[in-house]
Amino acid sequence: MSAFWVWMIVAATLAGVLIRPGKRPEAIWACAGAALLVVTGLLPISGAAAGVAKGTDVYLFLAGMMLLAELARREGVFDWLASLAVRAAGGSRARLFTLVYLVGTLVTAFLSNDATAVVLTPAVYAAVKKAGVTALPYLFACAFIANAASFVLPIANPANLVVYGERLPALLPWLRLFLLPSILSIGVTYVVLRFLSRRDLEGPIAQIEGAVITAEARRAVWSIAATGVILICVSSAGLNLGAATLFAATGATLLATRAKPGRVREIRAGVAWSVLPLVAGLFVLVEALDRVGALQDVGTVLKRLAQLPPIAASLSASFAVATLSNVMNNLPSGLLAGGALGAVQVPGYLWPAVVIGVDLGPNLSVTGSLATILWLIALRREGEHVSGWRFLKTGALVMLPALFLATLVMPWIAR
Repeated sequence: MSAFWVWMIVAATLAGVLIRPGKRPEAIWACAGAALLVVTGLLPISGAAAGVAKGTDVYLFLAGMMLLAELARREGVFDWLASLAVRAAGGSRARLFTLVYLVGTLVTAFLSNDATAVVLTPAVYAAVKKAGVTALPYLFACAFIANAASFVLPIANPANLVVYGERLPALLPWLRLFLLPSILSIGVTYVVLRFLSRRDLEGPIAQIEGAVITAEARRAVWSIAATGVILICVSSAGLNLGAATLFAATGATLLATRAKPGRVREIRAGVAWSVLPLVAGLFVLVEALDRVGALQDVGTVLKRLAQLPPIAASLSASFAVATLSNVMNNLPSGLLAGGALGAVQVPGYLWPAVVIGVDLGPNLSVTGSLATILWLIALRREGEHVSGWRFLKTGALVMLPALFLATLVMPWIAR
């Protein structure tokens, strides 16, 4: 009976996070669900504390990445990049689409998919509006590349840390596993989006004023680039990324702002710190599910999949966790899958197959990932609205072939 009530509370909590009744912040619903589990005695306080503690590396990673993203936003780095793309397009809408997609790929790979959703999207929106073109194809490019490129590097998606935990591969082993699937994911997503948007991408664009980078933005660019080098070195050494990310981001902020207290406070105030209790609440939910056997159930499914031929096993695992991510968001599904993988013996190729499902699978629906939810929020602030149905129709065409091809090659790579 306790398992039933745990599942009911978890389901209601996730519904609150995704639907946001009364437009309350997502973190409120996650924390309320976690508190309810403790108050009702379904999860002891020690269990909740243990769940929160498991996410320490993720919190530090997210805090650092959000700090870098806000630094880039405040100093005008993303506005400069978007304006530069418009100028470089040479009057071509199609070329502008390609450039926005490439910028989104780089931002996702080196600053995480959340940065693409939260900061690059408004900058792209402002730039394409000035250029006098239909905004939606370029906004979709931001949304879909945020997930399609989120396993290029370990730092591209916090879900990567969630699935692997302390087993996160170092940079070179990571690239050996994920470089080809990433190329396929990015390439297929581009081709499908480009085809679906072909009519909107015909014709010229209006020219805008030349892109100007300020001295502050230039310092921010160099500081962020230095941070990227540091994180790549940390990842290459196989060290934990969380503390290194926050430490490097703090240093970059101080360098870029010359440690001026007022500017540092502005950047710190602009960070969406509510993401951290949201993620902590999700960790508590997964801890409760673990105690009623959910991880064991997922592990049993993975063990059965491991008995299939490698290609069938990889595809089944990837599509299964992708489906779960669209039902309950990819962070809790990644926590469940990662915990289950760590508890059972499965072939090595199932780990990266699950990561691809967790990272790329959310491109199906607006509820799939935190990045997509943040993208929707960013659009609403600009007065744009994209319905869940419209996103689903596009997502089905974009995600399915990309997920299939990216996962298909994994058994050969991970042998």
